[in-house]
Amino acid sequence: MEDEIVSFLKKLREEIIMQFEAFEPTKRFERKPWNYRSGKGGGEIGILRGDVFEKAAVNWSGIQGTSLPMEKESGPFFATGVSLITHMRNPKAPTVHMNIRFIRSKSTFWFGGGYDLTPMGFPNEEDSRHFLGVAEKALTPHGAELYPTFFQNAKEYFYIKHWKKERGIGGIFFDKYNSGDFDKDLDMWKSVGSTFLESILPIYNKRTEEPFTEEDRLKQYKLRAHYVEFNLLYDRGTKFGFLSGGNPEAILCSMPPVAMW
Repeated sequence: MEDEIVSFLKKLREEIIMQFEAFEPTKRFERKPWNYRSGKGGGEIGILRGDVFEKAAVNWSGIQGTSLPMEKESGPFFATGVSLITHMRNPKAPTVHMNIRFIRSKSTFWFGGGYDLTPMGFPNEEDSRHFLGVAEKALTPHGAELYPTFFQNAKEYFYIKHWKKERGIGGIFFDKYNSGDFDKDLDMWKSVGSTFLESILPIYNKRTEEPFTEEDRLKQYKLRAHYVEFNLLYDRGTKFGFLSGGNPEAILCSMPPVAMW
């Protein structure tokens, strides 16, 4: 079971890396493996710094530990996932975030993940319809209730409380998902991961070549600051990573290269 999940994650990660590198004729992801000091396993950081992607991170991890953080249940656990973030050089191209993960504890298992879009000052209705439409198409075959539920989850989760606003236009988000049917849940989870590129590549193909000004960049920097604040103050994945003894460099890959307050 876990071998199949890890294999899917690694193949998905390589496909995403390949597609992102296609935007950068002279740049490639720098890969850095790491070992999990608090247990077994580890992961690999992948960072791209280029002319289109000012910074993109596409990471994989698979770890085993003795006590699952942020849960009442103690005991051994296994956690694996792929997480990514993009910070684009062109302010007209939005930031996108995706994560899919699988966690097994001593007595149960669950799936989590989703993807969401954050325009950096230049929202586009056409892009929003496309992005959310792909998410809906991915989920509906697995249950008519999933898309509206996961969409609402994203609205509530990616909410910056101190600014009283959502981080972006939303997307889909689910955590601790276990319907009792492992195969059905796995198929849904794979569908989310497999449709991520369909959700974002058409947007980047249109937006990365649009003209922009230095004033546009300053607007982008200020909104990136809100992104930093959310990830450090509210994001459960960041907290889980630190509490589980994960690699701080990998955990903080979500930070933008430049932000402004």
